[in-house]
Amino acid sequence: MSEEILMNITPMESRVAVVENGVLQEVHVERTQRRGIVGNIYKGKVVRVLPGMQAAFVDIGLDRAAFIHASEISAREGNAVEPISALVHEGQSLVVQVTKDPIGTKGARLTTQLSIPSRYLVYMPRTSHVGISLRIEEEAERERLKQVVAECVVAEGIEEAGGFILRTAAEGAGRDEILMDIRYLRRLWEQIAGQMKTAAAPSLIYEDLTLAMRTLRDLVNPRIEKIRIDSRENFQKVSQFVGELMPELRDRLEHYPGERPIFDLYGVEDEIQKALERKVMLKSGGYLIIDPAEAMTTIDVNTGAFVGHRTLEETIFKTNLESATAIARQLRLRNIGGIIIIDFIDMEDEEHRRQVLRTLEKQLERDHAKTNIIGITELGLVQMTRKRTRESLEQVLCEPCASCQGRGKLKTPETVCYEIFREILREARAYQPEGYRVLANQKVIDRLLDEESGNVADLESFIGRSIKFQVESMYSQEQYDVVLL
Repeated sequence: MSEEILMNITPMESRVAVVENGVLQEVHVERTQRRGIVGNIYKGKVVRVLPGMQAAFVDIGLDRAAFIHASEISAREGNAVEPISALVHEGQSLVVQVTKDPIGTKGARLTTQLSIPSRYLVYMPRTSHVGISLRIEEEAERERLKQVVAECVVAEGIEEAGGFILRTAAEGAGRDEILMDIRYLRRLWEQIAGQMKTAAAPSLIYEDLTLAMRTLRDLVNPRIEKIRIDSRENFQKVSQFVGELMPELRDRLEHYPGERPIFDLYGVEDEIQKALERKVMLKSGGYLIIDPAEAMTTIDVNTGAFVGHRTLEETIFKTNLESATAIARQLRLRNIGGIIIIDFIDMEDEEHRRQVLRTLEKQLERDHAKTNIIGITELGLVQMTRKRTRESLEQVLCEPCASCQGRGKLKTPETVCYEIFREILREARAYQPEGYRVLANQKVIDRLLDEESGNVADLESFIGRSIKFQVESMYSQEQYDVVLL
């Protein structure tokens, strides 16, 4: 399988695309003026303790206070088994790390269990545990990596070394590579520890890498053949970063100097636009309907124009199989997180249901975010979760419609006309003006002067006043004003 990473970098915005066999699988966007803060370490101040929720709000210098649960407070601050009021108090300084960006109306999520990632390791200074990514499945390799870390810690003469988690990228890594990572993480931790003692609260102590550097650290795997960057300046920065920490990637880096934008060349721009749409067409003629909401995301599978060649059950089975693959891709592409409910088309054959679920599980194995398929409900709905740490693609690129306030629907011109009639009646009871002027959208005015003209005449006769109309081109379909003359 051919995989490439494309980087489109400008002073205002960085975008990264992961392409497999020419098909876009993931998009990551970071705006310079509002970079994500997951992984950042702050010295914060507790501003409110909530005993009923076993949590506290912490001021880390952002617009909204961040949130920390008692279970996320490490033993160094106290025993997490105790109530939150026994762990922290208002006004207390607390060194915390962001685990989830602020999303919507929710503030950032925090932990005091600090961790710092590198190419092969995640360093946890406040524990002594050594863990290994579950994606490294071979037991002999897991034991070898544990032994390598233990030998490196002894060789460095590190006391209170802290804990380490070996990342998936560590599979096959040699002793020198692991040792280089440990030295880098220890030096970085010493800098952070020094700032923890002197920094005022609230303040930023450590900032995670830029999107381009995080991509190299987190997304590159042996299957990635090329990493193409369209900015010469950033290509040089990335090359320096790779030379210091990931020399094995040097041959895969490539500067893209073409005049045609790199995302246009690979069709990424078109795929991003499609990823913002509610409807996803399948090659067979079926389609998905994806509806994100506050509490969960629902995905509905439909056969559409696909009629198959054999039986109805076979048609449904093939549509569901294709949908399982498409859904796994859409979750990655749109970066949908939280609770996800999938309504596959009902299947009578138990073996068909098992194969569709297995296909979904298999496709999700390639997802960098942690996923968990909980099972099928009595109504035949597949329940699953996908870890949410950053905003979805839609949340990054879009905002609620000013006309419909995010409902996705507008009141009909007919409905607005009747609202206007009621408003005029209310005004007529309270005031005695010479007449009324209605300011509204073109479609609403057209209806008032056409289909509703008889009702307008009856209303004028009833209130004994004239009603005039004026089109306001800047008004939305639901917006209107009734002015007294």
